[in-house]
Amino acid sequence: MDGLGLSIDLTVAWALLLAFAVYVYVVLDGFDLGIGILYPFFRSKDERDLMMNSVAPVWDGNETWLVLGGGGLFAAFPLAYSIILPALYPPIVAMLLALIFRGVAFEFRWKAASAFSKRGWDVAFIGGSTVAALAQGITLGALLQGIEVSGRSYGGGWWDWLTPFSMLTGVAVVLGYAFMGATWLNMKLTGDIQAKVRRFARVFGIATMVSILLVSAWTPFLEQEYFLRWFSFPAALVPAPVPLLVAFIAWRLWTTIDRDGRDWVPFVLTCALFGLCFVGLGISMWPHVIPPSVTIYDAASPAKSQLFMFVGAIVLVPVILGYTAYAYWVFRGKLQPGEGYH
Repeated sequence: MDGLGLSIDLTVAWALLLAFAVYVYVVLDGFDLGIGILYPFFRSKDERDLMMNSVAPVWDGNETWLVLGGGGLFAAFPLAYSIILPALYPPIVAMLLALIFRGVAFEFRWKAASAFSKRGWDVAFIGGSTVAALAQGITLGALLQGIEVSGRSYGGGWWDWLTPFSMLTGVAVVLGYAFMGATWLNMKLTGDIQAKVRRFARVFGIATMVSILLVSAWTPFLEQEYFLRWFSFPAALVPAPVPLLVAFIAWRLWTTIDRDGRDWVPFVLTCALFGLCFVGLGISMWPHVIPPSVTIYDAASPAKSQLFMFVGAIVLVPVILGYTAYAYWVFRGKLQPGEGYH
């Protein structure tokens, strides 16, 4: 295989690897951010302790995938990294600060000596989780709607990221994470709190599906290429299964959320729903990493650099997957009152 062929193959491989890393982050960190978003609806100390204990053993490893996604973007697509960050500094910085604040609140809450300080850390946990989710959604919307590029740098203004569409995607991610958090809690908890969680799962499930519908209806009108990809024949045959599968999963979620003995099914279906959203996003954007002008090939680092880093990635990613899966396996099953992290 010649150098050009190797470069093209590695560029696609890196794009798929980074998409996978972001998806795994969204799934793993999405449900624990969702727990923070759901927190205000559960007022008693015992309920909140159970909710936190359901993620306490695993939550702090989830950001590994965010680091992999950001570091991989810098290493494999440096031009994209140098354009995206200046364009999206405000939401990205807000997300990182919120994640830090959420993490500090998570740990400090357990050590709070008074009810007043514990309530303060609860507020910090709620705020950090909600702001992080909102910022991630805004970042996605701002990227999807397109970034102005001048030469090889960002050519837009400080507030270009803030639009009605990016705010819609921000709210959609908040609702989606809350739904994912509810299905996780349904899988982990029992008794009265599980019944309460199921009610919220239905509410946020409906809200999530409505937001997916709104974002999906708006996206094709952002760029002509998006529209042609989804609505021109025969190109529309490629993405046609995606909305059909989304509708099927929505139906299955509605029929399984209250089914005892198979509490894991709604959570798995929710992960699949997010996966289909990623597929739809990829269909719209491909092969651009920065719509509408910068493709993955334009932004790629040299082939030798990509090869050197990819060798390390194919060794480390299975290791990360392995210890992540092991951690979730060790702490599988229902959580009983009084068990967990202290």
